[in-house]
Amino acid sequence: MTETINEQPIDIAEFRRALGAFVTGVTVVTTIQPDGSPRGFTANSFTSVSLDPPLILVCIAKTASSYAVFSQTRHFAVSVLAEDQKAVSGVFASKAIDKFSQVAWQARVTGAPMIEGAAASFDCATHEVVDAGDHIILIGRVVHFLHTASSPLGYCRGAYVNFSLSLDALAAAGSRARVGAILEHRDGLVLIDTLQGLQLPAGAKLEPESDPASLLGALAKLGLKAHLDFLFAVFESSSGPAPGVQIYYRGRVKNDISPQSGGAIRIVPLTQIPWDAFSDAAVRSMLERYVRERSEDAFGIYVGDTEAGTIQALAPAH
Repeated sequence: MTETINEQPIDIAEFRRALGAFVTGVTVVTTIQPDGSPRGFTANSFTSVSLDPPLILVCIAKTASSYAVFSQTRHFAVSVLAEDQKAVSGVFASKAIDKFSQVAWQARVTGAPMIEGAAASFDCATHEVVDAGDHIILIGRVVHFLHTASSPLGYCRGAYVNFSLSLDALAAAGSRARVGAILEHRDGLVLIDTLQGLQLPAGAKLEPESDPASLLGALAKLGLKAHLDFLFAVFESSSGPAPGVQIYYRGRVKNDISPQSGGAIRIVPLTQIPWDAFSDAAVRSMLERYVRERSEDAFGIYVGDTEAGTIQALAPAH
């Protein structure tokens, strides 16, 4: 007995955008060609496969210029780039003739180049090559690996992200920080009704959840289980309900809204936010930018104060 599935045509561009919602690392995949010269490319289609035996995989498009080399290679290496290696990613995503002269690398067991300064590197013997549509899956058996304490370079929705920015911002702000969150629920944005007007969920610090003065504590008191994704804005405010350094994350609510919140929570669609109800002009301006960038799917990080600052775009990949 077979099941009939009515498959609908797939919009490739939209499919690619949907896949971009998955946060990955950034790697450089390398090998030595038959003539003895190194070859490599940037990839984020990397994952672990098995611990025993130790196996990893990368996917390579059949249209890629490196396809012929890597589909036949007997060994290769994967270097997981550190967050300060955006330039390395750019080099190996480019069509530069001699990429390896622009970066530091070393060979270990198999002879495949491993990028120096990477968060982790895996030296592999080719275990299997699997045909998979318009790609191949290159599975490697790890024969040697290295890892460091460096934060990895992240990649999401076509942009690089630095995971350590949040920790750096919190450390720099000290005790004067107000830490808040721009949280999306399936029905819209989470806003808090207060006597001073609409506000975003916030606290005097990020954690712990047991402290009601912290952001996580405030969310727990409201009955919200949230996942904080990335840093969105850091700015100095001399006005509003909490003058000083303000740090805002973007994230999402993972549970249904509890009636125990006492009616303080309002879920408002992004297109229906009552901007005049915000008493803090700096927060309102930040939120307006969020809505704009959310519609464009192109987030940046604002750093500055209420008068002037810069939006540090999450650099697009090459």
